[in-house]
Amino acid sequence: MLPGTSPLALVDEEVPDLAHAAIKHYLSSAHLLGQRTAEMHLALSAGVTDVAFAPNLQWHVSALGVSDVRSQAGRVFQSLRNVLATLPDEARADAEHVARLENKVLACFQQIIRLKISAMRTRCHGDFHLGQVLYTGNDFMIIDFEGEPARSLSERRRKRSPLIDVAGMLRSFHYAAHTALFKEIEAGIIHAEHVAMMQHWAHYWYMWVSATFLKSYLATSSQTVFIPQTREETQVMLNAYLIDKAVYELGYELNNRPSWARIPLWGILQLLDEQSTSAG
Repeated sequence: MLPGTSPLALVDEEVPDLAHAAIKHYLSSAHLLGQRTAEMHLALSAGVTDVAFAPNLQWHVSALGVSDVRSQAGRVFQSLRNVLATLPDEARADAEHVARLENKVLACFQQIIRLKISAMRTRCHGDFHLGQVLYTGNDFMIIDFEGEPARSLSERRRKRSPLIDVAGMLRSFHYAAHTALFKEIEAGIIHAEHVAMMQHWAHYWYMWVSATFLKSYLATSSQTVFIPQTREETQVMLNAYLIDKAVYELGYELNNRPSWARIPLWGILQLLDEQSTSAG
């Protein structure tokens, strides 16, 4: 059993012997990647004499981008409702469940508006995931700083919370674990009666790898201007960015690989469950 409800909740917990025995190499890599990610953000926020890079505290609603993410979420949920009847049987139950939770998803974005944000905005990577890091054998190199290709140049240059990059990497960990699981399900290696058990182990891997990454990231970036001063603030912002990313992934899969929509659907359900458990 996991002693916490989210990766951030696990940061203060000792990694259990089982995790060390089963995924020790991944934990070591996640720790190093968390450190390198924080160092990237430190470098991006160091240009205090260059207005294009200098951090600032101007957290108005447009800077938060809540209107944009709510609009995107609305479009994705409409697409989900439109294709429910055509989804594969194994994905339909989760899809129907998520479709009923649209208001809860939108509420996650509203929470960030009510925050009095203590952290400053900085330039970020903007499209951060495992595909943007190269492993040299003993270290990581971060590449492709041009941001998401679909966004305009002005959007890519916009200052944001670096936690957006952190959320992108956590979602990438979730995708890595569940893509491996999903491929084995599709190949018939994992039978239907074992899927739930293997989902648990994929989630276990994701949680401890993510917690290790976060712990290293926060240790390296502590006392910086871009990290919120309270754990509650960090959790609310991270929740919103994780949900936004998972909803974006769902829209992509619905348009390109409907049978793979199960992965972001699982992600959304897990994230909402973590938040409701924490709130309770």
